[in-house]
Amino acid sequence: MNRTVIALGFFDGVHRGHGALLEMTVRRARELDAVPAAFTFDRPPKEVVTGRPVGLINTSEDRRDLMQRLYGIRQVIIAPFDNAMMTMPWQEFIDRLLVGTYGAVHLVAGHDYHFGHRNQGDPQKLQARCRELGIGCDIIPQVTLDGITVSSTYIRTLVESGQMERAAEFLGHRHCLTRTVAHGCRFGRTIGIPTVNLTPPDHVLLPERGVYVTRVFLPDGSSVPGVTNVGTRPTVSDSCTVSVETFLLDFQGDLYGQRIRLEYCRRLRDEEKFGSLEQLRDMIRKNIEQTRAYFRESCIE
Repeated sequence: MNRTVIALGFFDGVHRGHGALLEMTVRRARELDAVPAAFTFDRPPKEVVTGRPVGLINTSEDRRDLMQRLYGIRQVIIAPFDNAMMTMPWQEFIDRLLVGTYGAVHLVAGHDYHFGHRNQGDPQKLQARCRELGIGCDIIPQVTLDGITVSSTYIRTLVESGQMERAAEFLGHRHCLTRTVAHGCRFGRTIGIPTVNLTPPDHVLLPERGVYVTRVFLPDGSSVPGVTNVGTRPTVSDSCTVSVETFLLDFQGDLYGQRIRLEYCRRLRDEEKFGSLEQLRDMIRKNIEQTRAYFRESCIE
């Protein structure tokens, strides 16, 4: 069994507050010659307990990728939050699961972390039990930015209102969505602006409907600028289904069935219903030039 230093949390968004916790985890793992790991759940405990859906910033896949890619976490444990997990006593969660099953020699948690049946475990109990077991424990204080506590709750409001640059400040990275490219109606091809289509998961929040500057990371690791529409395409469709469609600048190729990562940079405008296809095409061309200017001026990849 590997010796591990385990970060504890749900990590929705993998924001700067989580980053402080994950950085400590990697540091302790290096000191202890252990594997830096994170333990999280497949769905929010609050959703299971209350029965009410919780809109999330990220899919489980994106949470895993962000922790590994940005912070160097080598093992991400995504456990099912089922009835057995929900009713597990807090001591058993530490002793049998984290230490017994996953080989924890050090644990790292946030100042507001609660765990175990009825959330009876808290940071104080976690530290005390770790001392009894002879393993280390760090509790990370809250992180603030501009006098505001960095939290998933606050970042969700930024994403939902389309404030992508502000969201990126609190996340420490751009808001992203990784999905498999799906077949759409192919309308974009008819006006010379073909798009890649991503079907958003039901439980993940989308930015406010509108058009965005994006960066798209392709399966080969390269990236290209994109113009992304989040909405229902009212000019060409009466459907109420929200889609995510992106025109890739300077790209020729077929991405159907392949996974890509879309990163939101800046909101350009509201989604509009135009009087003609010519007006729509002209606006998209304007958005393409705005996107080129964004990357040219910001020198951001």
